[in-house]
Amino acid sequence: MAFTGFPRDAMGFWHELALQMSREWFAEHKARYEESWVAPMDALMANVRARLVSVYAPMKIGEPNTMRIYRDVRFSKDKTPYKTHIASVIRPAGKPAAKIGTAVLYLHLGLEEEYVGVGSYQFDPAKLAKWRKLVAGKGGEEIQKLIEKLRKAGYDVHSFEQYKKVPTGFAADHPRAELLTYKGLTCGFPEIPRGLITKPKFADWVFEHAKATAPLVIWLHRNLG
Repeated sequence: MAFTGFPRDAMGFWHELALQMSREWFAEHKARYEESWVAPMDALMANVRARLVSVYAPMKIGEPNTMRIYRDVRFSKDKTPYKTHIASVIRPAGKPAAKIGTAVLYLHLGLEEEYVGVGSYQFDPAKLAKWRKLVAGKGGEEIQKLIEKLRKAGYDVHSFEQYKKVPTGFAADHPRAELLTYKGLTCGFPEIPRGLITKPKFADWVFEHAKATAPLVIWLHRNLG
């Protein structure tokens, strides 16, 4: 299926779902959800992935994984059954579709926000130890330069969570002290131009930014696994 854009009226589904938020309503409108959001998302991510294969070679990338709309409410006080967004991710080949990992591409569309980016939301303990060792040593100069280059190009490179202080064992005045406090490393794309998601060229926009930010993902994959 070729990507032709998300329907112009697709966002209305999320507004209605937020108001209804019942299993009966969703069952009645599930086909609409799959037609308006799931099918276009799958087509978009497949399109972009096919073009990213050569960008990442010889590193291999996996197939896109569009996440379920159902919320995990087992340990949450909020028992709302459905998300009001759709998200899809492409990871390095062989990596499980887990929350903790590196994303070749992550795309999130819905009521709360629109977000497209790459990187690692949160390092697991082993990767965090590797990250600190690399950042503190000469290897840290490479990733610092890469981060600065991407920031100058308009990308939002940061850690969603970070420690308040430099971890014990590292100098508080280390030249890369900020990076030592990071719990992950992500790179957000610029804001999606208004109305672009409804057009076929949205796939080109996503691909060009994914291509530009690929060096950061490759560095993470090569150095942290």
